[in-house]
Formats: sequence, C-alpha cells, structure tokens
Amino acid sequence: MGQPRQEPTNTQSEGYTQRLRHLSGARWKRLLDVQAPYRWNLRRLRLGRTLDVGSGLGRNLINLGSGAVGVDHNPTSVAYSRQLGLAAYTVEEFFRSEHARPDAFDSLLAAHLLEHMPAEQAREVVSGYLPFVRPGGRAVFITPQERGYHSDPTHVRFVGFGETADTCRELGLTVLRQYSFPFPRAAGKLFTYNEFVTVARLP
Repeated sequence: MGQPRQEPTNTQSEGYTQRLRHLSGARWKRLLDVQAPYRWNLRRLRLGRTLDVGSGLGRNLINLGSGAVGVDHNPTSVAYSRQLGLAAYTVEEFFRSEHARPDAFDSLLAAHLLEHMPAEQAREVVSGYLPFVRPGGRAVFITPQERGYHSDPTHVRFVGFGETADTCRELGLTVLRQYSFPFPRAAGKLFTYNEFVTVARLP
C-alpha cells in the first residue's frame, strides 16, 4: 500500500500547490463543470480591472477579464498560473512591477485569503494593496463556510460575515452587500464549497 497523502501545513509550500491541483483536477469536477456558478458570480459583480490577492492557481483570475492581475506568496502557484497565460506575480515581483501604482485597479478580490491568517495580519496584507485600487472602487472578500473551513488544515480562523465586516470597518471600507453562495447559509455546514461573499466600497 502507498503512503497516505500528507496534508501541507502552510500555503507557501510546493505541496500546497500540488494539493490544490489535485483537488481541482478531480474527474467529477471536470465532468460537471462545478466552477460554472462561481464564474457567473464573479462576472455579475462587474469588478472591472481587478487585483486578485492570493490568486493561487488562477482559478478566479482566469475569469476576471482583461487586465486582471494576480499576486500570491507561493512561487509554485504563480508559476502554474503563468503557464496558463495569466498575469501572476509573487509578492516581491508585484511590488516591483508596472502594476504597483496608485489607482491602477477598479477592484480588489481576496478569495479564500482571510481565513489563512490571524485578523491583524489579514488587515496588514489587504491594506498593503488597497492603494492600488481607485477611490470608490470595490473590495470583494470570499471565505469558506463551516464544511469548507474544516476541509483545509492551513485555515487558522473561521471568517464569517461578522468577521469580514469587522475587517472592512477597520480598513475604512463600507460594506455594500453580504450573501451566501451558491446555496443559502444553512448549506454551509454540509456543502464544502458554500461561501461567504462580502462586497465593500473604498472611500
């Protein structure tokens, strides 16, 4: 018998990228096109030119439209995204790039980012990218509900509507809308991919 699969304990490792690729490459997911509703959800938000912070394998980045840029602290994930033809950078590369200029983006997306770090660190990370979003632009935060939260050992805290709203307030953002997707909130304890979505506006 083969050795049991070791779960990665941090999001910066090559093993974490491999885990994401293994999960996203499941045959049943390809056959059912499970990403279809999530693509639709992103597109209906009409985010304009978007900075995807914590872009991972580029799952959202590929659906964000022309001019979207991803940044991630995992160089293996960034390399994989680039193989797909996406504009993805490590943190250090992004801050040295032509994209790191004030008001360069209409929106910021932080999908499955906040739950990977303590609240104070999450605020610091997000605040470092907000200057690149135009005044009055939007910030969208997506976090997993209960079943999704417990599915990944690299998650360090549960981030629901209240926690995300607190983060927005501390960052000076105004919450415009919060909703559960793709199913009502009650599904979060059973369905791994049910998500909290918070849409906020910059000053």
